[in-house]
Amino acid sequence: MTDNPTSPDTPAEQEAPPAVELPWADVHVEHQKMLRLAPLQTDRNTGGRPLRFVEFGYAERHDKERSLMRMTITLPGQRVRKEQNHLDVWVDHVDKTVGFGPDSGLQIEPMNRGIGRFMAAHAINWAKKRWSGYTVEGSDLNNKDALNEDTRLRRDHFLKSHGFEVVYADAQHLKGSVKDARVGDLKADWNREKLQVVEIIEAAHMLQQAEHNLAEQEVKLKKHEEKVSKYMREDAALRFTITCLVAFAMFQAGLLIWIATQR
Repeated sequence: MTDNPTSPDTPAEQEAPPAVELPWADVHVEHQKMLRLAPLQTDRNTGGRPLRFVEFGYAERHDKERSLMRMTITLPGQRVRKEQNHLDVWVDHVDKTVGFGPDSGLQIEPMNRGIGRFMAAHAINWAKKRWSGYTVEGSDLNNKDALNEDTRLRRDHFLKSHGFEVVYADAQHLKGSVKDARVGDLKADWNREKLQVVEIIEAAHMLQQAEHNLAEQEVKLKKHEEKVSKYMREDAALRFTITCLVAFAMFQAGLLIWIATQR
């Protein structure tokens, strides 16, 4: 898929083979897991990165010619575009190749939280267990990503961390591509300090611990409120005493003045 497609009247377009219609277009995720995004320092490009929980969903399909692993990330209380947080892994058993979709590339929201590497690692691990001898076909990289140096470096680091080889045909690092790779040579790693998979029992323990901490905070708050009430009562008593003393002193002063004026 190129950035500048040829005109419909050109011979290249007329001779192009018809697109292969892939099966399982209506497959939706069937298994879900909770992911914990660890709180991180604010990033200058992506902004704040607070503690957050998201849902990772996946589904598998197999037949004699192909296999599919479909993965999505769901953000509670937030909607994303259709092409975001979505990754398909297509396996062709005839050609013994593995490909990734969608064609627009892996687009993750929120960025820089470890989600992309986790999804890629999950996809690689799934393929390595079954078809380690298959080949991931190389492809050209999107030139738009190379227009910003930080974006290009982040993309290349992502690919290289999973075992892909990135090469460039020019010194400006604009025309990049990924070389063919053997599935068994890829790396299924992600940053576990940024992202952790939370199992059901762990989630239940976290809720239980949170409830316990909340109860402790309520007890502490009640004790503080009692102390404040006590101090307020003592303060009121002191104010009353001071008022009485001031009134008595004024009475004495007035009495002394009256006695003095009567002589």
